[in-house]
Parts: sequence; structure tokens; C-alpha cells
Amino acid sequence: MLAIILMMTLGVLVAGAVAVYVAYPHRGQRIPVVPQLGDAMRKGVDSLPTLEDSESRV
Repeated sequence: MLAIILMMTLGVLVAGAVAVYVAYPHRGQRIPVVPQLGDAMRKGVDSLPTLEDSESRV
């Protein structure tokens, strides 16, 4: 029972983080209450490798 509660809580936290990212930093806006969280999210996303437009059209 404890494992189920922990996994459900983890799922809700991850979903909340995705919703906050899509609502603010992804659009280039700052998070109103905790701007440090938005800065941390942006640094994490900037460090990931991405494909440029020219690379995807091979």
C-alpha cells in the first residue's frame, strides 16, 4: 500500500513539473512565485542535446 501511495505521489509531482514548465519557461516567461525553479528548468533543458531544423531534414 505504501508503494502505491509513493508512486502515485511521484506521478503527480512529475505531472505538476511538466505543467509548470509548459506554462512558463517553455514560453519564455518567468514563474511568478519561484523564479529560481524556472531558471533551474531552463538550465536543465539547455544542457540536453537537441536537433536543429537543418539536421532533421537529411
